[in-house]
Amino acid sequence: MKKLLLSVLMLAALASCNDNDTVNNPDTDINYSRLPQEFPFTKLATINGVDVINGGFGSGAAAHPTRKGEFYVITDRGPNTDYLNGKKFLTPNFTPTIMHFKINADGNVEVIKYIKLKNPGGQPITGLPNPVGMGSTGEVPYDASGNVLGTDKYGLDSESIVAAPDGTFWVSDEYGPHIVHYNADGIELERISPVGVNTGPRKLPAVLAKRRANRGMEGLCMTPDGKTLVGTMQSMMFVPTKALATNTTLIRIVTFDINSGQTRQFLYRQDGGASDSVCDITALSNTEFLVIERDGNFGSQGGIKKVYRINLANATDVNGTDINAVNGKEINGKALEQCSWDEITNAGIKPVSKTLAVDLVKKLGYEHDKFEGIVYLGNNKLAVFNDDDFGVVDDGNGNPKAKILPKTGKVDKGTMYVVDIQ
Repeated sequence: MKKLLLSVLMLAALASCNDNDTVNNPDTDINYSRLPQEFPFTKLATINGVDVINGGFGSGAAAHPTRKGEFYVITDRGPNTDYLNGKKFLTPNFTPTIMHFKINADGNVEVIKYIKLKNPGGQPITGLPNPVGMGSTGEVPYDASGNVLGTDKYGLDSESIVAAPDGTFWVSDEYGPHIVHYNADGIELERISPVGVNTGPRKLPAVLAKRRANRGMEGLCMTPDGKTLVGTMQSMMFVPTKALATNTTLIRIVTFDINSGQTRQFLYRQDGGASDSVCDITALSNTEFLVIERDGNFGSQGGIKKVYRINLANATDVNGTDINAVNGKEINGKALEQCSWDEITNAGIKPVSKTLAVDLVKKLGYEHDKFEGIVYLGNNKLAVFNDDDFGVVDDGNGNPKAKILPKTGKVDKGTMYVVDIQ
């Protein structure tokens, strides 16, 4: 079996604290302390003399539901750069992929298999945008030479993954935003979205369609009882419009009852502004979770990479009475994104509570920019993953250049850490 380059680092334990650990099979006897020799990624392509690595794993992460020390990580839509009114897709036929791996007896990362995501007919999908009316963000796709590409009605900008006990996967994305149910082989079973694409009565609240481009549903997890999916939007949304949305720290969390399809929404107060992100989410209990807050800077250049404990128990459900309302619940005729936190408080709405669990820059000297995947291991231990962007970034002109970590001077590559949290 192949091994993937993932450095596994271990942080010395912080002062212990009491925690009602409801996660099954905590990974307390897995060897996470080993620092394995880095094994290079294969090369996906060479564009304008720049190597694009076959990486990207770490946009989201999940633990195997029953086997300790096994994990799933997922890519996003593939290597891309900003270009004009959209993106250059450097490898347009790239298929968003799940990687299943384990920490073996030696403490090294061992790849078990790769699972490519597929449409209901079993054909591999792409990461190209959806057509208008099916989850389009308005982004225009181009190839590496700047030629306009087509769209993919099953395309996904996957950002988070849930591994369900029945062997299936739930994946959230930044287009629709969609939550898509895949079988164990990666074949689509159901697509749930604000626009109701092929989902019948099972929909997400219509207001979520007002997510910003490339800022959709960044995080997704399942409650330990297996009944509910919990998703986080990445940033403030443009509700009712970009010009009128003023509360840059208001983030929406949505829950989806897997059996009934019923949804709820809660508000999260982000520390940073509109350019910062709330990324992956992992469950501690049926009401308590860990979420990522980060900015876009490298950790070694003052970047913010934090994890917060949040609790939904006493927060107010702001779903409203009509999930088809395009602006969602309103206060005095204004969308929530138009209201200050004082107005929201005066309306009797409580956001989720939050406390800092760990600051990765302070505790790990975390160097990466895209801190995007977390998995709770039990006993206050957290697995942390980064998105390496396939080893490339935009050179400012829509062309790729190597993504270099400023502290080490090395190309950014997917890395797994384990850290103790408060």
